[in-house]
Amino acid sequence: MEFTAEQIAQLIQGRIEGDSQAKITSFAKIEEGKPGAISFLSNQKYLNYIYETESSVVLVDESLQLERPVKATLIRVKSAYEAVAKLMQMYASMKPKKKGIDSLAFIAPTAKIGKDCYIGPFVAIGPNVTIGDGCVLHPHVTIGENATIGTNTEIYSNAVVYHDCKVGNNCILHAGCVIGADGFGFAPAADGYDKIPQLGIVTIEDNVEVGANTCIDRSTMGSTYVRKGVKLDNLVQIAHNTDIGANTVMSSQVGIAGSTKVGEWCMFGGQVGIAGHIKIGNKVQLGAQSGVPGSLPDGVSLIGTPPLPMTNYFRSHAVVKRLPDIYRQINEMQKTIDELKKKLGE
Repeated sequence: MEFTAEQIAQLIQGRIEGDSQAKITSFAKIEEGKPGAISFLSNQKYLNYIYETESSVVLVDESLQLERPVKATLIRVKSAYEAVAKLMQMYASMKPKKKGIDSLAFIAPTAKIGKDCYIGPFVAIGPNVTIGDGCVLHPHVTIGENATIGTNTEIYSNAVVYHDCKVGNNCILHAGCVIGADGFGFAPAADGYDKIPQLGIVTIEDNVEVGANTCIDRSTMGSTYVRKGVKLDNLVQIAHNTDIGANTVMSSQVGIAGSTKVGEWCMFGGQVGIAGHIKIGNKVQLGAQSGVPGSLPDGVSLIGTPPLPMTNYFRSHAVVKRLPDIYRQINEMQKTIDELKKKLGE
């Protein structure tokens, strides 16, 4: 597909500086630009590349100030990052969707498959499953008995949706993710641990994306919930009976323990750990590797274990790096004080 800078500017309501008829056929990072590509600049760390890039068009923020002329045609927009995301979504939506059921797929006779679906080879769909219209199930996907998949949902290879679980509309489940495995429930006994049956389900609402090898456990009773618009990175663990609020995002290796309620619009960095049976408020931001042992109110931005306000954390960390010197100074001061005491005593 080929577009001109003028056509792209109209799509994203941008202002052109340069050749409005510059031809675009691909995307490229600004540091790897090539003729015919469109790039973007939203991080000032990459500013020097705008003078060197071979990309034909670069999306930039309206406020960007340049020190010298550039070769590329610029399209100025309110937010270059948001604009390129919109363009990439449009590009992806133009690609034709696969349709049809492969002869090597297994579909139980009682399963219901919607219109215009693609069911790849070696997909296994159990009894009484419902698959909505326009779904794409890549090879080796497994959908357990009585599970429900909404419309226009895409599930990548080797992902598993266990029995009775529910996945909403317009969701993306990436390769190897597991929806509805047993929650980690065991009761101590004299000779080991007795397994507590996990009789609940997982409910994933609309417009949720689940990363590769992420696990969302079924509840002991009732349901584990992932609310609409949630985005989970790869290798995230959501334990049983949790409730993840709408539009919350989590980076890789976040772990949420059981029966915890996470609010809406939260943002968790990589390797954040949340204890069980607590409540995290709305719009909470947690820096990477934060460990949260107790409930948090709305709107806080914290980091560390236990988490501190970010300014206090970095100030404290700066002091920690100086502790050897501070310790040496304290010892020297103590020696001086001891000597003064001795002289005063004499």
